[in-house]
Amino acid sequence: MNILLIIGVVVAAGFVLFSLARGLFYFSQGHRAAMDGTVEENQLMQNKMMMSRVKWQAITIILIVLIGLLAAGG
Repeated sequence: MNILLIIGVVVAAGFVLFSLARGLFYFSQGHRAAMDGTVEENQLMQNKMMMSRVKWQAITIILIVLIGLLAAGG
């Protein structure tokens, strides 16, 4: 049982890192679009960055819950 929780924590941490990297990528794309003056592309990148942030927050909550379960069970 504990090994499954550890694997869950590792997977959730991987998702957090992936979402963070993806958010940073979209942020850089949005910044470049703002510098180029393409408002439509900038809005699209801001929307993608917001979705990435929401996913990151959700995955972080899952990670915290898994760590709590691991601490309570171990």
